[in-house]
Amino acid sequence: MTNLNSSRYHEVHAQSLADPEGFWGEAARDIDWIEPATKVFDPSMGLYGRWFVGGVLNTCYNALDRHVAGGRADQVALIHDSPLANSSGRSSVTKFTYAQMLHEVQMLGAVMQDHGVGKGDRVILYMPMVPEAMIAMLACARIGAVHSVVFGGFAAKELATRIEDAKPKLIFSASCGLEPGRIVQYKPLLDEAINLSGVKPDACIILQRPPHGCGLVAGRDHDWAELRSKAIAAKKAAACVPVLATDPLYILYTSGTTGKPKGVVRDNGGHAVALKWSMYNLYGITPGEVFWCGSDIGWVVGHSYIIYAPLFHGATSIMYEGKPIGTPDAGAFWRVIAEHKAVALFTAPTAFRAIRKEDPDGSFIRKYDLSKFRTLFLAGERADPPTVDWAEKQLKVPVIDHWWQTETGWCIAGNPVGLGQLPVKHGSPTVPMPGYKVEVVDEAAKPLPAGTMGSIVIKLPMPPACLPTLWEQDERCKEAYFNEFPGYYKTSDAGYLDEDGYVYVMGRTDDIINVAGHRLSTGGMEEILASHPDVAECAVLGIKDTIKGEVPCGFLVLKAGVERPVAEIEKEVVALVREKLGPVAAFKLAIAVGRLPKTRSGKILRGTIKKIADGEDWAMPATIEDPKVLDEIGTALKGRV
Repeated sequence: MTNLNSSRYHEVHAQSLADPEGFWGEAARDIDWIEPATKVFDPSMGLYGRWFVGGVLNTCYNALDRHVAGGRADQVALIHDSPLANSSGRSSVTKFTYAQMLHEVQMLGAVMQDHGVGKGDRVILYMPMVPEAMIAMLACARIGAVHSVVFGGFAAKELATRIEDAKPKLIFSASCGLEPGRIVQYKPLLDEAINLSGVKPDACIILQRPPHGCGLVAGRDHDWAELRSKAIAAKKAAACVPVLATDPLYILYTSGTTGKPKGVVRDNGGHAVALKWSMYNLYGITPGEVFWCGSDIGWVVGHSYIIYAPLFHGATSIMYEGKPIGTPDAGAFWRVIAEHKAVALFTAPTAFRAIRKEDPDGSFIRKYDLSKFRTLFLAGERADPPTVDWAEKQLKVPVIDHWWQTETGWCIAGNPVGLGQLPVKHGSPTVPMPGYKVEVVDEAAKPLPAGTMGSIVIKLPMPPACLPTLWEQDERCKEAYFNEFPGYYKTSDAGYLDEDGYVYVMGRTDDIINVAGHRLSTGGMEEILASHPDVAECAVLGIKDTIKGEVPCGFLVLKAGVERPVAEIEKEVVALVREKLGPVAAFKLAIAVGRLPKTRSGKILRGTIKKIADGEDWAMPATIEDPKVLDEIGTALKGRV
């Protein structure tokens, strides 16, 4: 057993479950309310109850106005760092103080009101990683509009389905987004999406962005800079519109959906309370410090920890338009941390696997002054132990894996730095956060003993900030999340709890493969593959087998500079799995590839690889970073399966 007594975690978590209303009612004091909640939690409302019922607030006020009034007017709220926006090779850096950000948001809120946007109206953002995206999101929150950010560069068909579902009155977009070595023209995609959609917005506000401008559709499109200039000249400024805590703040569509998309709803009150609480208690950040979340605003992590939580907390947030490698090299992250004096970075494990592949000895790390840097947080997909171990040794700071979902809006299981860090166990995102009672159950929803693999579920009610429903789809929400395990929220992740209560997330439930009746975790096999000294990253998935039902197949990306025969490494990896897991794993096939297909947020497209391997029909994923890689996978599989 591990000694866990040096942290306040246990008492705080126990208190949150024993008296959730008392716990979250106390946390709500850190938010400014126009009217306090009449009930901290009302179990009779919604699908499982609603938080802060009767409470009235404004999310933008809590992010900006109160800090300007409270002495942070001249503190930097946002640092925008773009190595892609400057052709000279140096990074383009723009900073906004809290007062400057408030001025921009007030002005844009007034522009939106001039276009007829009011409380409850939906507004879609189809934007690159630019400050204007943050300004637009906060302006929506200011006037009570509901924003829905669609990942920039998403295919027109995917954008069209979201326009049809959200029915936006207004769309914010830009002429282009920037990727290493290429420009992504957004406007043709937007125009096609509007043509495909049965719902048409009243207006589009377009940010003309160098190096590529675009034409505007007469009567519908408006130039962002022109509208801004006119609003400034007319001294326009929107006031904060009071909204209920239970009113929607935003809709965020889960990535990769087919058919009618699932629009996760986030409310105003619970979101503000939980995110503000998390900044110190989980991430250990104090107001005034610089926090960097390396996600994209199109994903939930970007919403929560680039836009909202740092500003609720009075911290400085970094928005980075670049990549972990190639902009210009594998030292990009360390340059940003050193230059802006970030105390913490929150990014995806895939970013570190890419850095490790390019710079296995960490030579770039030692070129920068990282003396202010305290903690690395990883989330987005499973952090494999070899990657965590490499990062710990190279950075010499705590490397904290944590686990959460679009639906929850913030961490389910993590290691609470502010409450006192718990011992790290590689392969585990540590323990459930306050408000979450995490259990592992069998198909009949019966809790399983420690160490036994099953479905990971969360006992209802969910804590504040978690989804109350899907946009205009209560029945679908029940079916997707609450019906299969009555009394629980279904995470669709599989794993187990150990004897210390640590959570181990071993993969999505559909990543647990059935080999001749044995339920085996692909995540566990990936852990073994990644431990091989020549492997930079890997993916394991179950492919069809006429005798065993499914057998595992491992895809390997080798580290830069490896010169040994590929077939030799593939054999060693197969032997390693058989040694660690035994013949029950039926692991006989490892295939080295140049790269793995990923979404633009860095998640490996395991489902698509599986369809290619099984010879099934597959569709090009809307979020894929580079479609050419799927042809490479197909070529690598020829004659092997």
